Amino acid sequence: MLHEESDGKAVVFDYELYMKRILITGANGQLGNEMRLLADQYPDFKFDFTDIAELDLCNAEAVLDYCSRTQPSYIINCAAYTAVDKAEDDIELCTRINRDAVENLAKAAKAVKAKILHVSTDYVFDGTNHIPYVETDAVCPNSVYGRTKLEGEQVLRTNCPESVILRTAWLYSPFGNNFVKTMIRLGKEKEKLPVVFDQVGTPTYAGDLAKALMQIVVASEKDHFVPGIFHFSNEGVCSWYDFTVSIHKIAGITTCQVYPIETKDYPAKAARPAYSVLNKSKIKAVYGITIPHWETSLAACIAKL
Repeated sequence: MLHEESDGKAVVFDYELYMKRILITGANGQLGNEMRLLADQYPDFKFDFTDIAELDLCNAEAVLDYCSRTQPSYIINCAAYTAVDKAEDDIELCTRINRDAVENLAKAAKAVKAKILHVSTDYVFDGTNHIPYVETDAVCPNSVYGRTKLEGEQVLRTNCPESVILRTAWLYSPFGNNFVKTMIRLGKEKEKLPVVFDQVGTPTYAGDLAKALMQIVVASEKDHFVPGIFHFSNEGVCSWYDFTVSIHKIAGITTCQVYPIETKDYPAKAARPAYSVLNKSKIKAVYGITIPHWETSLAACIAKL
């Protein structure tokens, strides 16, 4: 609040009324919580953090009403159905969250002239590549999760071309359930731990992804907003086995023997991409984003745990 004197009368000027607003959906998830941590670093924006209790993204009328009332300049969609195996049976709910909710947001964004930053996944690819995937590579999801995330990308681009789609992979953080926390827990509970070694990709620290999203917002404020699909994960490459060995090493777990197994020896309901390394050249060139190596970010995350 700023008090100014005008004709001898105090005038109260509320900065918040003139601040640009950023709507964060899925605010209670891994990425949403990392966005909460970043908010204080951006005092020029007013953040509206929402999850299912505040805003049902599957309700088109509610989404449009919320956006009409709050008039966000940006919508960062961190909401998603990510239970990959469960999705194979829970097709309807997975589709509603990963496709229909995105369509609702896209239409509302277009109505209020907001820009959308939406998070997608490496699962839009079938994992048969042998070199890192670029944004123009053919998509071919082989799971319900991957298919619905691709459909979300498609409805977003159709209904709101002023959008950025960030495909990411192997997301983890200090929040919620994820591979890093599970491997630390199992490492303390078990003497031996089998982990798949023939699936290769790059872990992504949700804190780094959150920073990248805000860098795009800041660039947009400087009239440098380039819509389209971009890839973002940490730098480097590893298998789930390599990832686990590093997790245990950094966490100081020495009593558990991690040993490699093949995918066929660890049956799962949904197919996983065998190779899902993402090429980040485009996002680095367009938005000037610097990306840390996965081991550096893993150490930072485990230090917080």
